[in-house]
Amino acid sequence: MNEIQKIDTIERNKICIKPYSENPYYWQYKERPVLLVGASKDHNLFQIPDIEEHLDEIKQAGGNFVRNTMSDRKDKDFKVYPFKQLSDGKYDLNQWNEEFWKRFEKFLKFTYERDIIVQIEIWDRFDYSRQNWKIHPYNPKNNINYTSQESGLAFEYPDHPGSNKQPFFYTTPLQMNNKVVFYYQKKFVEEILRRTLVYPHVLYCMDNETSGDPKWSIFWATFVREKAKEISAEIFITEMWDSRDLKHQQHKTTFDNPEIFDYVEISQNNHQKGQVHWDNFQWVRSYLSEKPRPMNSVKIYGSDEGRFGSSKDGIERFWRLIVGGAAGARFHRPPSGLGFSQLSIASIKSVRKLETLLKMWKMEPANHLLINRKENSAYLSAKIGTWYLVYFTDGGSVEINFNGIGGTFTIHWINIRNGEWDKKEKIKAGTTVEIKAPGCGDWLAVIVKD
Repeated sequence: MNEIQKIDTIERNKICIKPYSENPYYWQYKERPVLLVGASKDHNLFQIPDIEEHLDEIKQAGGNFVRNTMSDRKDKDFKVYPFKQLSDGKYDLNQWNEEFWKRFEKFLKFTYERDIIVQIEIWDRFDYSRQNWKIHPYNPKNNINYTSQESGLAFEYPDHPGSNKQPFFYTTPLQMNNKVVFYYQKKFVEEILRRTLVYPHVLYCMDNETSGDPKWSIFWATFVREKAKEISAEIFITEMWDSRDLKHQQHKTTFDNPEIFDYVEISQNNHQKGQVHWDNFQWVRSYLSEKPRPMNSVKIYGSDEGRFGSSKDGIERFWRLIVGGAAGARFHRPPSGLGFSQLSIASIKSVRKLETLLKMWKMEPANHLLINRKENSAYLSAKIGTWYLVYFTDGGSVEINFNGIGGTFTIHWINIRNGEWDKKEKIKAGTTVEIKAPGCGDWLAVIVKD
């Protein structure tokens, strides 16, 4: 019996990850507010062979947030499917591959022991199209449980999954009501939940960047919640939509249905750059203001090795999210993101350093206090009169409006590129004060009243 199974439901719900009672734009865990930040070397994290060592590295760096897709695509040799493979090479969808679930159990246990919050994505559209589909157990040519005619599934789906031609994602009772395939999908989700619902540190996301039918998302979100209710477990659910425009109707499905989706996932905004990236995020924050919810960004793109922006873009995106009020921010795996690298580790360490002086859940985005600011040069969060946090994207200077604020403040500089403290300096409030970064590159000015 795992230690977690000894915690009764009342205790589990008391300590579980949930919106912070005093500021629901943020999370709390074990009854204390917490800012989620992280980086890791893979997205399908529970399958990597050195998972315990990697989680220790993440914890040591200050990370407390990981993404885990339940994806099983064979993009690495060590990954396995959840279903048992028979001697003839075909799969039996009625039998589990115990190795898959053993890995998942270990991952849940290890993350729980390290106070690392896990955001699980149940379905990943990339598993079920193109080359990945050809060898997948759900493909009717690869299992003993149904034929193509019985299931309505073809042997090949060569188009990009964003084309939504795969009927695998139209099986639910709200859609085509494909009882043959849905039976096995339901068994798979139930098995995930059987293992996760006892844990207090798991968040649930239905899909990886879907552009499909919202009825699919709504069905599975409702299904997961009903399963949690059966054991009186409090959980929090979202969906990750594919559109890079946060004002797109796809995202409104999450924004406008808080009774279904308890928090918001905005990762695809991380294809945007500069001021647009910030402005779109702040638009969502304002849109949710009547019923604030945590906003997570579990995939921050940007790496010199990838296709979705430079390493500099990745760092900027992370810090605009932190300063702008995100509840969770994580660097995406390589090559699309910085992964667990020197640069991402330095940013995580910088977050933990600034938290020794101020708390983001007590602050608000406050760019309106910046004067003579050039576009995308500096971003500000503040608890006015007490704490100010300025992020400089590439050195330079900016003025802060301290009118009506008395006393002196100390600026504690952090070099984001190495995650280390730099110089300190004093300023006197009561007027407009110019703040100048110590050099070029990414800097944080942590400004605290004396």
